[in-house]
Amino acid sequence: MANLVYKRVSTDQQSTARQDLVLDEAGIEDPVVFEEAPGTSSRLHPLQRPKFRELLIYARPGDTVHISEMFRLVRGTGHILDVLDILHRDRLALRIHDGAFSAMDLTARHPRTGELLSTVKFMVQTLAAAGELQRDLQRELTYDGLRAAEAKGNKGGRRPAVTAGKTDEVRAAYLEGRSIAALAREHHVSRGAIRTAVADLLPEYAADAPGAPAPELPVVLDMPGKVADFLRTAELAPAERAALDLGVTVRRGQGYTLRVTAVAAIHRRLLDLCQPLDATAAVPAQRKARREYANRVSTHEAPA
Repeated sequence: MANLVYKRVSTDQQSTARQDLVLDEAGIEDPVVFEEAPGTSSRLHPLQRPKFRELLIYARPGDTVHISEMFRLVRGTGHILDVLDILHRDRLALRIHDGAFSAMDLTARHPRTGELLSTVKFMVQTLAAAGELQRDLQRELTYDGLRAAEAKGNKGGRRPAVTAGKTDEVRAAYLEGRSIAALAREHHVSRGAIRTAVADLLPEYAADAPGAPAPELPVVLDMPGKVADFLRTAELAPAERAALDLGVTVRRGQGYTLRVTAVAAIHRRLLDLCQPLDATAAVPAQRKARREYANRVSTHEAPA
């Protein structure tokens, strides 16, 4: 019987140090660890996350899934019940080592019907609702803070790697003949960050040759949050990753959209990459989100 350990953090600025401490103190014997890529959002359904799907493929009946706390694995009541059904189907045990769920046997089922015990289901729903309320309150406070910052002239989204104070210096050095690689080493940033700072100076943006087509201008499209969450876990080219990283988050009730500025070709590529959200394994909300993004891309491309 194997002990399968699952870890996840929501942003690439976080670490698994706290989870490691809780799991180490649990004294798990011969753990087999499955750790999601940094920044795997809790909004992405657990059954769509690469490492959790890998864990389920690896698991055998009688194995135990270990997590430090419930919300490392699931977000919201629907996610919890979906995962419990899968674990029951595959005859896997679940052990939570910290938090409100740690004292509960979430796999307890009625001996005759095989359904989740009503008391367990009630506690799961209650505690999950409390967790969602806490996160919703945090989002509301964050949104209020962003509005206050915008009122002072500050913009949301990830700050550019090349700061405003350095941009003119980088652009001037590039025009003097310095290479992108050399500038990246000098300023301790990626080549993509330098390319972003000098984007309009790059050869592909110049249309000096006779008959050369005008450069394709970027367009701004709102990408549903569920699509953005999925794409952040996908293998992206530097230009596509940069488009996501520079997107501006716009809160929509309990969800959000990512306002992405990119040329149409990048939007089309991002739309192709989230094709799995149309599969039957995707949850309905994900399929709906991809359709919305597809409609926005096609509307922009439609002839006037």
